[in-house]
Amino acid sequence: MMRVIVTLILAGLMALPVQAELLIRITEGAENAIPVAIVPFGESGGVQVSENIGQIVRDDLAMSGEFDPLETSRMLSLPTSSDDVFYRDWRLLGQKYLVVGQLSPGEGGKVQARFEVFDVNREQRILGGTASSSSDNLRGLGHHISDRIYEAITGNKGVFSTKIAYVTLDMESNQRVYRLNVSDVDGKRTRVRLKSNEPILSPAWSPDGQKLAYVSFETGRPAIYIQNLRSGDRVRIAQFPGLNSAPAWSPDGESMLMTLSRDGNAEIYKMDIDSRRLTRLTDHWAIDTEASWSADGDQIVFTSDRSGGPQVYVMDADGDDLRRLTFGSRYNARPRFGPDGDNVFYVHQRDSAFHIARLNIETGQETVLTRSKLDESPSVAPNGRLLIYATQQEGKSVLAVISADGGSNYILPSRYGDVREPAWSPFIN
Repeated sequence: MMRVIVTLILAGLMALPVQAELLIRITEGAENAIPVAIVPFGESGGVQVSENIGQIVRDDLAMSGEFDPLETSRMLSLPTSSDDVFYRDWRLLGQKYLVVGQLSPGEGGKVQARFEVFDVNREQRILGGTASSSSDNLRGLGHHISDRIYEAITGNKGVFSTKIAYVTLDMESNQRVYRLNVSDVDGKRTRVRLKSNEPILSPAWSPDGQKLAYVSFETGRPAIYIQNLRSGDRVRIAQFPGLNSAPAWSPDGESMLMTLSRDGNAEIYKMDIDSRRLTRLTDHWAIDTEASWSADGDQIVFTSDRSGGPQVYVMDADGDDLRRLTFGSRYNARPRFGPDGDNVFYVHQRDSAFHIARLNIETGQETVLTRSKLDESPSVAPNGRLLIYATQQEGKSVLAVISADGGSNYILPSRYGDVREPAWSPFIN
């Protein structure tokens, strides 16, 4: 039976928003961003709303880097339904798509949103829908509408309703304070999930998005925990002698990769989470670490210095058919598969700088995506269109998001402390 650890301090933190909420600063958009007009949503029936849904949708689409929303001040009219849409006006403004919507009171005290998307050049409605939420989850409603619009226009599933986990480090009363946080992808609605004076590392999402695994040094030694985000209950699953690091869930949620040195050297193990049975996957005098699965669970990528320096390797899920993937630099590490399994993203050293790079496994083509000098910890969005990573800005650690093709970029700076170790959640139902 699993040992459940619940501390009073954790229970007290369950619903507390953290002061270090992330901001958002778009630094570079894609060259071919799609012009879209998102008209402020109308309100009817005396509906009471505390959030600007139209602005949330606008910010989400702009954040993706794939859209160039029209300023409201340039709009010639403010339609709220198809009856009020005059396509000629929007063509004159150079818009390809138009989004309109209306908010009204829904059943059970909820807020209902009706929204429509129009292809301006074809003069055709391509999406019409309704959605509702409680009045205290209007940001969630806005993100849901953004996901629907994004998919209708691009054909790819939106990620605006997903979450990011990250670690912040502050100084309080001359003591280091680490916090494990979870927020929306735009940095809003941040909640502290764990607070400790000892390091917290490597948060990793379960495939259903309901749990986080991470490494905590709160006992003075590294240990791997699983925490249920709804209840706050925690389970310590690994505290062997030596290293206990780099947890990574299998796609079916039944197993976890981790780096252990219990046998004297840092090796990659697979743990069956229910039975805690360990299977050793690597056996080499070098350091093997930072393993992660492909989306289909058939392959594992990891970092090893068996060639004399950190490089990215791949092997079958049972440890067979091991081979080296990277050769173009003396340092390549922290690999993560993209969801299609065709590409691997990792930290790549070029000259004296560390960037995020992408490698096509079949062709071997390597593309450096970032331009800053100290980039680390890449994590890929579940639709494969964006990835988040940690970098340095004005002497502080911040989070940055870049499109998987390197075409757009935005920064998520925190008002307080350093931010590190980002992990993008899977799609959450």
